[in-house]
This record gives sequence, C-alpha cells and structure tokens, in this order.
Amino acid sequence: MGENLSQTATPELLHYRPWRGEFRAPAVSVWPIARVALMSIFQRWMFWIVYVLGLLIFLLFFFGQYLLSWAQSQAGETRVQVGGWGSMNPAHLIQIFRTLLKLDGRPESYQTFFAYQGYIVMIVLALAGSILIGNDIRFGSLPYYLSKPLSRWHYLLGKGLAVAVFINLMTTVPAVILFLQWGVLESWDYLSDRFDLLLGILGYGLILTVTLTLLLLATATWLRRTVPLIMTWTTLFFFCRLLSSALVNGLHFDSRWRLIDLWNSTSLLGSMCLGVDPHASRPGSQPEWYEAALVLGGGSLLCLIYLVRRIRAVEIVR
Repeated sequence: MGENLSQTATPELLHYRPWRGEFRAPAVSVWPIARVALMSIFQRWMFWIVYVLGLLIFLLFFFGQYLLSWAQSQAGETRVQVGGWGSMNPAHLIQIFRTLLKLDGRPESYQTFFAYQGYIVMIVLALAGSILIGNDIRFGSLPYYLSKPLSRWHYLLGKGLAVAVFINLMTTVPAVILFLQWGVLESWDYLSDRFDLLLGILGYGLILTVTLTLLLLATATWLRRTVPLIMTWTTLFFFCRLLSSALVNGLHFDSRWRLIDLWNSTSLLGSMCLGVDPHASRPGSQPEWYEAALVLGGGSLLCLIYLVRRIRAVEIVR
C-alpha cells in the first residue's frame, strides 16, 4: 500500500508542448501587425464620430445623385410655362443643378468628393497617428515587435497597411461606389466607356495612400504624442495652404510657392489622374503637375529614410 502511495505522489515534471501548427514566413506577420493597429483605433469612440461625419458626406453625394437622377427621369421632355418668362424644360433645369452641384458623374464630381473627404481624413490621421506608431516608441513596444523573427520592413509595412485601410475606407472605396451607382442609374455603358475614370479614381487613392501614410508614420515617430502631432498636421495642411495663397494670390509671387501646400500638390496629381485640367478647376495660378509630383515624391522618400533610420536606432534583444 505504501508503494502505491509513493507512486501516486510522485509529481510529473513540467515540459513545453511542441508546436503542432504550420510555420509561416515572416512576411505573413504584416497582417497581424496591421490588425492589432486597426483594433486599437476601432476601440476609440472619437474615431467613429469622425468617421460618421465622413460618411455623411458620402451619403450626401450618394442620395443626391440618386434623387436628382430620379427627378430628371420623371420630368421627361414636357415643358412648363413660367410666368411671363416663357416655357422651360424641367429636366434641363435639373441637369443644370446637377452640374452646379457636381452630381452628374463627371470627373469633377469625384474631384470634389475627394476634396471634401480630405479634411475628414486629415482629422482621423491626426488622431490615429500617435496610437498607431507613436505609442510603440513611447512605451517601449517597438523592441518587442522587432525581437520577433521579423524585420523592420515588416513592422513598417504592417503599420502602413493599417493607415492605408483608413485612407481608402474614407476616400477610394466610397468613390468607387459612387462610380458604380452612376453606371446603374444612367447606363451600364458608362462603366465600360469610362473605365479610364475608374483607373483615375484608383490612382487618386493611391497617391493619397502613399503620401499620407509615409508622412503620418514619420511625424508620429518623431512627435509620438497626439497634441504635437495635431499641431504639426494643422501647420502642414492648413497654415501652409493659407501661406501659399497669401504669397501667390496676395503678393503675386511665383506659382511654385504653392508647392509648400502638400494638399494642393496631391490635388493637382489627383486631378491629372481623373483627367481634369488642374489649372481650370482650381482658382489662381498653379504649378505644373510634374513639379507637384517631384515635391511629393521627394518628401515621401525623406519620410521613408527617416523611418528606417529611426527604427534602426531601437535596441533589440533577441
């Protein structure tokens, strides 16, 4: 009996269970990094408030386009008498309103939509920057990421993917929905005949994604906190716009001074993608589109170099 008690009282040695899952390449870690960053933003109620504001702009274009198209189809070709001014065609009047309100499916409609959504994007990115990457450096989470079997490029791509999701959810995806809606309301031939316009929408979104993602990651890595980041973004996208307008429109300086306004430069390139003449669609003299491309390309390259050097300076214990 004593032998049985001694056998049952013998403790079992603890040991690690072997990993039975499938090992994947380090490049697959880009999505988990982006997913964690997205969840950290989706848990903030402030993000949802600003996102609803951006959604209201989309709904204004969506239902406005639908209601005006329905009203124009109901008006038909009948003419009505308007007092002593003669007769008029209501459908023609509605078409004039659609043109003035930029709800007629032309490239200018999407240019206006991107311009309005841009202000909401600025607010969201200013609030999200410190949460996405600034806190990783501030609270020491970055060494934890880099101590894993992944490189600095995987970390940057994961964070950049999270920012890209924000930008495209508020700009490119709604613009594509408006493009498809116009084809359904008017004619399916619109989707095939204006396929170049769809490519222009995607190109505009790509310009915003690359430029704003690199700029946000660089400024968030440098400043880390939300308030300084908001002040810096206000300077870059609002104060610089006022300054460039004062120099070019007020003091009649060379139009190249508008290149200090980064948002104006992205609008110039986006207008070229949509097939809109930037000189005709924007007030005042404007620089050439290739000059704006050089400024944005050079600024994005400097941001990328800073990000790589800043992350390389983090001490890692593997």
